[in-house]
Amino acid sequence: MTPPAVPTTDDYPIELTAPDISPYKESNTGIDYITTFDSGQAGPHVAITAVVHGNEVCGAITLDWLMKLGVRPKQGRLSLGFMNVAAYSRFDPAMPTASRFVDEDFNRLWDAATLDGPRDSLELRRAREVRPFIDTVDRLLDIHSMQHATGALMLAGPLDKGRKLAEGVGVPELVVMDEGHAAGRRMRDYAGFRDQSSPKDALLVECGQHWEKSSETLAKETALRFLLYTGAVDMEFAAPHLGPTPPKQKIVEITQPVTIETDDFRFAQDFRGMEVIAEAGSLLGHDGDRPVVTPHDDCVLIMPSRRLNKGATAVRLGKTYDDAPSSPRRPAADPQPLL
Repeated sequence: MTPPAVPTTDDYPIELTAPDISPYKESNTGIDYITTFDSGQAGPHVAITAVVHGNEVCGAITLDWLMKLGVRPKQGRLSLGFMNVAAYSRFDPAMPTASRFVDEDFNRLWDAATLDGPRDSLELRRAREVRPFIDTVDRLLDIHSMQHATGALMLAGPLDKGRKLAEGVGVPELVVMDEGHAAGRRMRDYAGFRDQSSPKDALLVECGQHWEKSSETLAKETALRFLLYTGAVDMEFAAPHLGPTPPKQKIVEITQPVTIETDDFRFAQDFRGMEVIAEAGSLLGHDGDRPVVTPHDDCVLIMPSRRLNKGATAVRLGKTYDDAPSSPRRPAADPQPLL
């Protein structure tokens, strides 16, 4: 007989107000809610995107704030885009978890087979609409937030170029190198973003708990430092809004995700993320009758989920970068070449 699910307490106060983004519907790109500013100078196409998930409002706040600051690129092009607007428009503080998506997760659709395939959904239609725009982006920052009140983190993908870009941005303190989800490819991992031979690159920042004020603060800080590092803005623009010098980053490499195989997955404890389990073989939970245990010592738990559906990622398991089995010794960050 398997043990029952561990009860959780996931009620968080709504400290953020979702901004009205309707003024940004009419754009200059031919795609609703995506606006591009062109400096007229050579340089990369840098983009920041938000509301890939409709209940993650800190990104919408940040793009609205940048627009109202009058952000313009010093070189190349800068785009600001609101992605899953249909889900965002349904956000209700009385039911804040209900508007993550409408039909399916917008951030599990970003492979050619899915985008070019016969399937249809509201999110797929929007992904296909914005795909030509994403194809033109050289550096992408995709702003997200998390279910639990754990520390913010940057998802840099599995490649060295993603880690270097994350280190160049400098926030948040934790950088996670991972392969993504078995359930589908993220926008951060689309096409050249996950090709080491391509100069294109992307980051996905998880700014903290969805509705905490701190997630807004971190989203704005990350956006500014991303724009500075990519050369889209200069210090004259950013300095009045920057926080203090951030601490040295820590790198965690995901050694494996735990992908749910049954309709009955249960954690053994109310894990919240960033727990370090000292010994291999320690019980994490049960997937049906099968115990799920840590595969190695000093196992770091990253983003345990409460959406415990078959095929989804229950939790990511990792090691600090210098200890990860597939990683070379961590070199110092160096700037990525900009187009």
